[in-house]
Amino acid sequence: MNYTSTRDNKVSVSASQAILKGLAFDGGLFVPKEIPKLDVDIEKLKNSTYQEVAYEVMKLYLTDFTEEELKDCITKAYDQKFDTPEIAPIKKAAGAYYLELFHGATIAFKDMALSILPHLLTTSAKKNMVKKEIVILAATSGDTGKAAMAGFADVEQTRIIVFYPKDGVSKVQEMQMLTQKGKNVDVVAIEGNFDMAQTGVKTMFEDTRLNAELEEKGYQFSSANSINIGRLVPQIVYYVYAYANLLKTGEIQEGEKINVVVPTGNFGNILAAYYGKEMGLPIDKLICASNENKVLFDFFSTGTYDRNREFLLTSSPSMDILISSNLERLLYLIAGQDAEKVRSLMAELKVTGAYTITPEMREKLQDFIGGYATEEDTNEEIKRVYEECGYVLDTHTAVASFVGKKEATDKKTVIASTASPYKFVKSVMSAIDKKYGNEDEFELLEELHKISGVALPEAIKEILDAKPLHDKVCKADQMEAITKEILDI
Repeated sequence: MNYTSTRDNKVSVSASQAILKGLAFDGGLFVPKEIPKLDVDIEKLKNSTYQEVAYEVMKLYLTDFTEEELKDCITKAYDQKFDTPEIAPIKKAAGAYYLELFHGATIAFKDMALSILPHLLTTSAKKNMVKKEIVILAATSGDTGKAAMAGFADVEQTRIIVFYPKDGVSKVQEMQMLTQKGKNVDVVAIEGNFDMAQTGVKTMFEDTRLNAELEEKGYQFSSANSINIGRLVPQIVYYVYAYANLLKTGEIQEGEKINVVVPTGNFGNILAAYYGKEMGLPIDKLICASNENKVLFDFFSTGTYDRNREFLLTSSPSMDILISSNLERLLYLIAGQDAEKVRSLMAELKVTGAYTITPEMREKLQDFIGGYATEEDTNEEIKRVYEECGYVLDTHTAVASFVGKKEATDKKTVIASTASPYKFVKSVMSAIDKKYGNEDEFELLEELHKISGVALPEAIKEILDAKPLHDKVCKADQMEAITKEILDI
């Protein structure tokens, strides 16, 4: 299985080379030359562990990894860092199935892929005899940053620099990043929004002059964002595991189609579900749930992607995104792998902030349904589900839950539950009862414990008395300068 660029079909690299590079030299994203079919019957997977399912899925994509190498990466990733042996359990509540993806070290779904990426990356470096120090650059809207730093902290031959929007994350998210230990870890707040951070990171990746300077000093860039194929492939696993889990518990019959609802910002998580469907997983509709920054809802409704709009700060900050990078991978598929077409659309986006796909491309989006939730919808959904069955959703999962209910069909629905409510405790508690509106976030943790019955996660306990270790702040146009300062180049 080789990988090509969404913007140039002539590119052909191995899986390990794609993981190492993160982003293609032309600014495109690496995609498999074809999406493989599952070569094991789903019925046979229903008694498999998460680790076993991970191997069956990932071996089809990472074909230049030996069985021993891949199993070693999987074993190291999905271990006691997760607080439940199932890794990704499913909870049935309020008429839906919530796939809990937040049982890892940083209590967000990013742990599912970022627990394994450092192992895939270091294995890839050895396979390709890379001697340089790998500098992981990441932009985060709240969760990727902490999960990436936790994954790469003190990993040999790596450095990690994370950029996040200073006023665009929750207090818990910010403290998780600022208290991260590790001699190879840096985090920088930018005066701007996530899109500015993401654009700054991509610009550095594409800057040949900067990359030459890095090489001279013994560094090379790589990515921990979902633009890295080493992030996307592990995300496919939990959709396969969820389907097998539902089969095992008798909630569905073999071959029965389900709907999947995903709260969506950068489009990686729902794209992984689409890849799963293309591999043969019986998924009917992929329901793309947006918050009030509904650029994706508008895209699926009209065929036009237009980021020329006000950037809104919401209670679901990890979805406060107007440039959904992974959508480029879907465009490549629905354009019939026409890299020239994708390159032209991306150039149009860069210049005008918008593009419109062809009617033929729109026709291939029939698997998707777009929906969105307002802030009021999100709050009401948290309250509704809690009052109905005592189950507490975080703000992002509530967006998906609301949209899933609104777009309900006759199919059973799996909702990607992407974060622990403890990460967004203030928003969650004030949605359940308005009397909780004025307290400090940390003061509400015990209240959430009381009403949910869910123990305070280790990730929260760790930051309660921890002192911030990072204090760097810069303007969006100073990201390259501060990166060079950190790396002493």
